[in-house]
Amino acid sequence: MNADSQQLPVIACVPDAIDAADRESHFELARTLLSSCTTSRETLSNGLAFRLPPNSLEAVARFVANERKCCPFMTFDIKVEPNGGAVSLSMTGPTGTREVIEAELGLQGRCGCQ
Repeated sequence: MNADSQQLPVIACVPDAIDAADRESHFELARTLLSSCTTSRETLSNGLAFRLPPNSLEAVARFVANERKCCPFMTFDIKVEPNGGAVSLSMTGPTGTREVIEAELGLQGRCGCQ
């Protein structure tokens, strides 16, 4: 395959991939987790990383289970620190992923608990 025939990854969200009955609660959970519950946020070249409280693991897992349906281009990494420590979530993907996350969640300029 030559360089001209290689396809770039497609960055396209598919909100309808989440059941209509669950969509509103999913986006509310996303806003809560990734803004008001976040203890720190790191900008990555290909996405964002969030540090969350230890008690957020189940909510993070629920968020990722739905988010991967509507954003199939993203990679999600969940890290749980030992001894009941913090939970970290990285959301990465092709060029433009960070901007999509920020725009979808209204995160521009926000970091940490409000």
